[in-house]
Amino acid sequence: MREDAQLIDEALQGDAESFGEMVRKYQDRLFNTVLHVAGCREEAEDVVQEAFVQAYLKLASFQHNSAFYTWLYRIAFNVAISRRRRRKGETSLEQHREAAGLEPMDDGEAPDERVLREERAELLSCALQRLNEEHRAILVLREMEGCCYETISEILDLPLGTVRSRLHRARLELRAELKDALLERSTD
Repeated sequence: MREDAQLIDEALQGDAESFGEMVRKYQDRLFNTVLHVAGCREEAEDVVQEAFVQAYLKLASFQHNSAFYTWLYRIAFNVAISRRRRRKGETSLEQHREAAGLEPMDDGEAPDERVLREERAELLSCALQRLNEEHRAILVLREMEGCCYETISEILDLPLGTVRSRLHRARLELRAELKDALLERSTD
């Protein structure tokens, strides 16, 4: 596969196929990340599509001082946050679970192991959705995407120290949400 810089140059010269190659290169990874931030499959698809459209329209403004995917993720996170603010409170957690396709799949493991894994995944998903946008985004980038602090700093346009402190607070908030969710389940 050709390098991003070459593909960008070709796309800027009018070669739409070069940008198409970049879409194919990053769409799955971007979708998986955005899915955790957006909360549902349909919303993530819309965000990713809008992010690629905006990236195409703003491609001439790409400075090459960061990786293309970092710039693209930043656009996608901004789109996701903007859309979420516009729709705040419209969907329930159950709607989120159904829309995200978080239904059990048979992978050959024992039923009790699968049930426990699914319960843990559901608890984590619900707790993650209860976090504020800043904390959810930073946790998804670090813990699910495996991004380093510097990359997170670039994507979210935050100083490195802010990334570190916000990640610490996000982990504490997630831990508290999980603890509350476990307490709720034990009293039911």
